[in-house]
Amino acid sequence: SGMTAAWSHGVYTCVLLFVQMSVVPLGVWKLLPRMNQTCGETELGDQNRVFASRGSNITLPCRLHRQHGMSFGSLGMRIKWTKLSADESLEEDVLVSMGFHKKSYGSFQGRVHLLEADDDDASLVLSDVSLDDVGKFHCEVIDGIDDVIHEVTLEVQGVVFPYSPRLGRYNLNFHDAEQACLDQDSVVASFDQLYEAWRSGMDWCNAGWLNDGSVQYPITKPRGPCGGANARAGLRNYGQREKSKSHYDVFCFTSGLKGRLYWLVQPNKLMFAEAVQACQDDGAEIANVAQMYAAWKLNGYDRCDSGWLADGSVRYPISRPRRNCSPTEAAVRFVGFPDKKQKLFGPWFYMEPNRVLPGTKRGSSKCSPMGQPKNRFRF
Repeated sequence: SGMTAAWSHGVYTCVLLFVQMSVVPLGVWKLLPRMNQTCGETELGDQNRVFASRGSNITLPCRLHRQHGMSFGSLGMRIKWTKLSADESLEEDVLVSMGFHKKSYGSFQGRVHLLEADDDDASLVLSDVSLDDVGKFHCEVIDGIDDVIHEVTLEVQGVVFPYSPRLGRYNLNFHDAEQACLDQDSVVASFDQLYEAWRSGMDWCNAGWLNDGSVQYPITKPRGPCGGANARAGLRNYGQREKSKSHYDVFCFTSGLKGRLYWLVQPNKLMFAEAVQACQDDGAEIANVAQMYAAWKLNGYDRCDSGWLADGSVRYPISRPRRNCSPTEAAVRFVGFPDKKQKLFGPWFYMEPNRVLPGTKRGSSKCSPMGQPKNRFRF
């Protein structure tokens, strides 16, 4: 047979398949790349990296570099974009184009189209980039005896942070870990994201899930129970774990903020429910853990006040270490998950751009961002 399960080098018989484009089903499409592949060389494009911010529009480049001048005219250029799963074992259909017939799939429906700047352009325009879009995309283009397979990696600027729930350390299976990150407006981090965080100085001694199902942790200062006293710095890898039965923490990834994190300046400490209500009255919402990490890491937010967050935890961000305020390192400091009825803490809140809730007036805020507080309230 001229069709194999894996691409191989050698001599092949060229089979030309002419099909009426208006009646080509998706199943036939899956055969077309392999049949045309026997008619010419396959070019594996260089790995490109494209950087985007969440919510933006981005173009993933892909071009057909023709080896020959011949084209099959009415057959047209066939383009297929797919996205690889975290462990690269599966491909999710993104968009298929055969002549005038184009179809997008799943979460990409209504968000993708081809740029089509010229006859050889197969670039994909992706709108409203989300954290779930981060990863590797494959572009397959076939036009007669010319074909290309191109890989593009989409990255979003953001921050990796460790997370464990109220129940404590090592209580999340993989599916719980996915939900825990989702609850914090984030996704489970990839190996590449954790690796970059480690290169930037991240040191964390609790093992956590990554999105490929592996369990790892980053160590920059090896010591006894944390990577070994005589070992090198690096990522410690527990390997692939059983997703339903194994329990660890998780490393989440979130992007930069569109809105702003701020501290509610008011004279009294609040219970958790009072804290939530206070900033709802102010036209905001209680901040989550991801928003605090993003403000701290990406915006340099610094304030030495422990406050409530949406998951019931109490934390504070320090970018300028000083006495009594994380003196040894810049960090988001974790106080714990106290009794929500204790009136011991203030609130941390987050406001989306131009957001005003019903019953509130723009400009009435007593919440202080990184600037001067209003009226008589002081930092």
